[in-house]
Amino acid sequence: MELMYKWMVYVGIAVMAATIILMISIQKKKKKDYESGIRVANTSKIRSTKLYRSLSVQYKVFRVLLAAGLIGSMLSAIVLAARPFKNDDIMSGVKKRDIILCLDVSYSLYELNSEFTDYLKGVVQGLEGDRIGISVFNTSTITYVPLTDDYDYVLQKLDELGEYFALQKEYYEDYYSKYGYYGEIPADKEQRYEELLEKLDYFDAGTTYNSSLKGSSLIGEGLGSALFSFPYIDDPDRTRVIIMCTDNELNDFMPQIMDLDEAAKACKNHKVTMFGIFPSEDKFYLPEEYDYEECSTEFQRAVEMTGGKFYIRTPQQPVSEIVKDIQKQEAMVVKIIMAKQALDMPRVPFILLMISLAFFSLAGLVLQK
Repeated sequence: MELMYKWMVYVGIAVMAATIILMISIQKKKKKDYESGIRVANTSKIRSTKLYRSLSVQYKVFRVLLAAGLIGSMLSAIVLAARPFKNDDIMSGVKKRDIILCLDVSYSLYELNSEFTDYLKGVVQGLEGDRIGISVFNTSTITYVPLTDDYDYVLQKLDELGEYFALQKEYYEDYYSKYGYYGEIPADKEQRYEELLEKLDYFDAGTTYNSSLKGSSLIGEGLGSALFSFPYIDDPDRTRVIIMCTDNELNDFMPQIMDLDEAAKACKNHKVTMFGIFPSEDKFYLPEEYDYEECSTEFQRAVEMTGGKFYIRTPQQPVSEIVKDIQKQEAMVVKIIMAKQALDMPRVPFILLMISLAFFSLAGLVLQK
């Protein structure tokens, strides 16, 4: 244990010594005043009585307790004022991981996206230090959540995405897959259909912008946009991860600015690791138009090019297991900081101060009687 303000000890002891000397001198002066007065005769008989001796011993004991309590409380107060402390070496790790969730929000993926965002709510609640961002794309890309460690905000936006995917499911299952055109929709369902379209348009306005000209599910542009949304992308002190959900069913009407292969190479060049989540074959959209093996193999090749891992969501490997596996594989880059921290240690002198004050108060009350 050390004292932060050692000079307080010297000043305190000096003041304390001066106070004690002053009290002793006052006491001696009072004693001299009484010595010059008229003495009472035959006091020896009173002093020899058992009661007197008992009261005399009691008086002396409590005077000692009074003095000890006073001195002890003064010393303890001096030590407290000098601020006792000890130096500890603190090892602190600063997490440096940035994670972007890159979601293909085509209507064919509502089930996978819904499960993914729902599970991520629990993951986000347990994070400390990592920054999370969300990028959603179809024809064009929206940075839905910029990188942040405000987890309450991330949870709020995940809830909103969950509502969006629930709307997609209702639209797809209750209307799109049942009715060929608007006139086939029963009259009692038309109002709900209009409400669905209005709500979906709110979310789709950004991701389907210019879709009649460019097409949809532009995978390469979605991945490239997520990649370049990392701030200071070449900062070597950060680990960057993209977790991407897509079925890789490219429907482009004109060449993409960056295709999947080019985007994966850019991720590799900038040391960004991508993890891919792909739907199972039974959930694959339009198998008569797109080849499942071809789409999955191309996406897997792009993922593994960055050093990441490719996953297929199956009943045996749900999203929860996939995300747990990603968390285990992608170790955090942690910058260890060694720092000396002064820890105050007031407990012992404070306890001594309380004990001393208790003795002082008790002795003073007894002597006062």
